[in-house]
Amino acid sequence: MRPLRPLLGAAAGAALLITAVVPTATASAGALESVTVDAVGRIAADGTVTLTGTYRCSGSTGPVYVSSSVSQASAPRTRYGIGGSRAVCDGAEHTWQNTGRPSDTLTAAGTGSSPLKAGAAHVEATLMELRQHGLVPLPHFHATQGQDVLLSAV
Repeated sequence: MRPLRPLLGAAAGAALLITAVVPTATASAGALESVTVDAVGRIAADGTVTLTGTYRCSGSTGPVYVSSSVSQASAPRTRYGIGGSRAVCDGAEHTWQNTGRPSDTLTAAGTGSSPLKAGAAHVEATLMELRQHGLVPLPHFHATQGQDVLLSAV
């Protein structure tokens, strides 16, 4: 039965490779994790943007945050971070709200006016956890969502 050992070794190696490449049912628990963006955001006269949505996550070991960014067709490759909020990963659905204003260094031509205007925009929201790996916290992404929205003047 000596020729069988190399075959068993190859089979074990293939099983390890398949396990590493194909997610198992327990590894797909992330399917219950989500983040959404509401279809309407708000923009104030001073350029302050408020974005909202929902999230759901579970099984966190470190702090979790919902971050958001927005872009508009006038500069689609420029994304402006709009706040961030702490998230609770208990498996239940929660709402999030982020409020922020593009940095003064990013305002239109240094005039103090916001580069963002009321109208169509694209928002990216990310549900991200900081997990401790040795001495360094590294990001672990629970969910992300892109959504076309309307920034409504308030």
